[in-house]
Amino acid sequence: MAQPKLLALLYVITFCGFWPTTSSAQATKVASPVVLKEGKITEDDLIRALTPTEAPSAATVSDEEAGGKTRGIRLSNPATPVASAPAKPAKANLLITFVTNSVELTGRAKQALDVVGKSLGSERLTAFKFSIEGHADPRGKSEENLRLSQGRAESVRSYLVSAHKIGADRLTAVGKGDKEPLYPSKPSAEENRRVTFVTNQ
Repeated sequence: MAQPKLLALLYVITFCGFWPTTSSAQATKVASPVVLKEGKITEDDLIRALTPTEAPSAATVSDEEAGGKTRGIRLSNPATPVASAPAKPAKANLLITFVTNSVELTGRAKQALDVVGKSLGSERLTAFKFSIEGHADPRGKSEENLRLSQGRAESVRSYLVSAHKIGADRLTAVGKGDKEPLYPSKPSAEENRRVTFVTNQ
């Protein structure tokens, strides 16, 4: 006699929307950061990445809009508050090459920074200041990596100021050393040796 009750319970679980549809692995999957390589850096990509976006303000939405409606069941609360999400920092990760163990920019690096200079001088970005973060891979001594990353960030800043007349007060060079690798499990990955532009508001 327990069989009809079991069937009824399965019906409620299956058709009223209580059965989980997304695995925890799918829910926690995070996209890898985009790193723009020399020769593939465009003004449009940089302007889009470096233009700040406002965080959504606190709002009230109906339960149906919030996904609260289930098959055969409607929640009685007419409105559900939505908390504001913090705005993500506007930033662009670039692969800028330097002469080995040096702060000297390569020819390809200067070509890439020419695109950066045009982007920073565009109408959409002229109102902003930027931090130029130099990153090193975790090989070698941390003190040396910090010194090298600072020097490379300063080289990028100097080139943009001298070659593209970007106001020196708009750019701050920051050496991050090897403390923020994108791929900690791959110390030699070129993405760990990057320059990151971060928009300051």
